Amino acid sequence: MERDHGRVYPVPVGGGSAGGPGGYTYAAVVVRAGAGEVQTALREVRFSGWLAPPEAGWVVAVAASGAGTVASGRRGVVGVAEWLASRLAGPVLALRVLADRQLLLAVWAGGEEVGRYVSDPSYGLDDDTLPEPLGAEHAAAFAAAFGHPDIAGDLGELLAEELDPDSVIESERLGAVLRLLGLPSWLVAVSSLPRDIPTGPRAVELTRLRAGATGLGGRVRGRLAEVVRRRRPPPPAFTDPPRGGGDPGCSDRYP
Repeated sequence: MERDHGRVYPVPVGGGSAGGPGGYTYAAVVVRAGAGEVQTALREVRFSGWLAPPEAGWVVAVAASGAGTVASGRRGVVGVAEWLASRLAGPVLALRVLADRQLLLAVWAGGEEVGRYVSDPSYGLDDDTLPEPLGAEHAAAFAAAFGHPDIAGDLGELLAEELDPDSVIESERLGAVLRLLGLPSWLVAVSSLPRDIPTGPRAVELTRLRAGATGLGGRVRGRLAEVVRRRRPPPPAFTDPPRGGGDPGCSDRYP
């Protein structure tokens, strides 16, 4: 992605597998903590996905299902991030891309939620929900949480921009966000798993967790958990987005 005066322009991105007719679907959590303590916390919540080796102090957990339940208690990627934030001191980022048409970000710092952002709350809904980005006002707090307060303005412009879905995909916006925050840029290609991640770690370098376990036991537990989790999707990340003709300053946007 290239940007000029706050505009976003598409550049080719490679890697990944189609997550639906519109593009790629994937989700991950990024946390500044030790790999061992992250893995312990993920085991406790019976997480299903991949744990990457630490990179510049950051640990990445990639969800096995981008849009589905991946841990106990009907937790999707946002619920897993909230769980980690309650147990680890460092900043936590949950990210989710749906069919490359919707980007969700949620950030915690010091165990407290900083805010949530969604690029198009109307995606996948058949109602009068407004399509404008929601939560861009948290850009300064996001930048500060990850130690880069100087990029607040650029981040705010990036999050507030309404992209043309015919020419720009949300993975490109996410790539720019990751670069600004100093986070691993290969996260935009994690939908390639279980194959190697382009520009990122090889698949054999990641720890595969299935319902919190590894190896043969994890395979058995993972199959059993998947049957239940497919019937119990996670709650929506935003429960009351602005609607056409209503008050855009609605409260209680997310639980």
